[in-house]
Amino acid sequence: MSSTSRSPFTKEQLLPQEEMIEVARRKGKLFIGIPKETHYQEKRVCLTPDAVAALTAHGHRVLLETNAGTGASFTDQDYSEAGAEITNDKSKVFGCPIILKVEPPSKEELDHINPQTVLISALQLKTQSKEYFQELAKKRITALGFEFIRDSDGAYPAVRALSEIAGTASVLIASELMSSVTTSGSGLMMGNISGVPPVEVVIVGAGTVGEFAARSAIGLGANVKVFDNSITKLRTIQTNIGRPLSTSTIQPKNLLKALRRCDVVIGAVRGENRAPIIITETMVERMKPGAVVIDVSIDMGGCFETSEVTTHDHPTFEKHGVLHYCVPNIPSRYARTSSLSISNIFTPYILQIGEEGGIENAVRFDRGLKNGLYFYRGILTSRPIADWFDLSYRDINLLIL
Repeated sequence: MSSTSRSPFTKEQLLPQEEMIEVARRKGKLFIGIPKETHYQEKRVCLTPDAVAALTAHGHRVLLETNAGTGASFTDQDYSEAGAEITNDKSKVFGCPIILKVEPPSKEELDHINPQTVLISALQLKTQSKEYFQELAKKRITALGFEFIRDSDGAYPAVRALSEIAGTASVLIASELMSSVTTSGSGLMMGNISGVPPVEVVIVGAGTVGEFAARSAIGLGANVKVFDNSITKLRTIQTNIGRPLSTSTIQPKNLLKALRRCDVVIGAVRGENRAPIIITETMVERMKPGAVVIDVSIDMGGCFETSEVTTHDHPTFEKHGVLHYCVPNIPSRYARTSSLSISNIFTPYILQIGEEGGIENAVRFDRGLKNGLYFYRGILTSRPIADWFDLSYRDINLLIL
């Protein structure tokens, strides 16, 4: 018998073959629902018409609830021309496989959401209840909290963007409240006017809010003092602003001295669970009559002992002759700028999710995006939430390999 007849392969099979490299198959295009925000005084929207145009150009579908962008001065026509589909049926929007929101969904909105939906919104842990997470588990929802998403530098882009707006806005609001137009305004102007002593501004907290408040106040010609217990933060704020700045650790004697002289004090201190009370009622009593307090930390309880939550409709109250502004959602006051900022953060991530073929592949390859995932197919994957609400959780790395 010949040697060729004993071979189990044909001559063609023995010839060198081209190697077939496995190509990642792109899965179906994304179908995104954007409902109108119903949270009290929330006017922001997740995506601008330009962002929608970028998504639809990649073949994704966007379903927008009627007037979802009105609060941020974007019309339904703007979105329609960008390629979005418009509907006044709320349940249709919440029936989309991916839902994009600014605020977390309310109990009523959760009822509209289909099982196994992907929800991308803020989480706002301090305002949530155990029932919210139990409902997500029941519907096997995959949820991403945008304030927990990290970028390649390890920073939180969404938190930073909104903090930049809040810091800048705090100075603009203070400037407005000091004008003679308001009944209790001191009539002072934040402008470096020749021959007139500059307005004195005290900022407590040298994080992103404090940095942008200082930047804006200096730009308007104010005399700025920044207090923080972290020398590193104080050093960073000076470096970032790029000019000499009066900084100090939070020592009661120095702080009280600054408070007695200042025209505006901005509270921008964060805490783990609650903002620490740095400025006591006694300190506020000793401030100048007509001075302005802006408590940016009010969404975490406030860092002034005299602070009480106010709204955009009735933003101020007076206590011990000092005007207090304690609105929790300052960025919503500038809804269009805030929407543009949020949209800039969302859009690349959504395009990335589309390119990767879905949220699972995207979080598998992007650790920063994975950090934002707090629910995966109805399983809680965030240890802080589990500890806070006494719930069981599982490590996301064991669920997505």
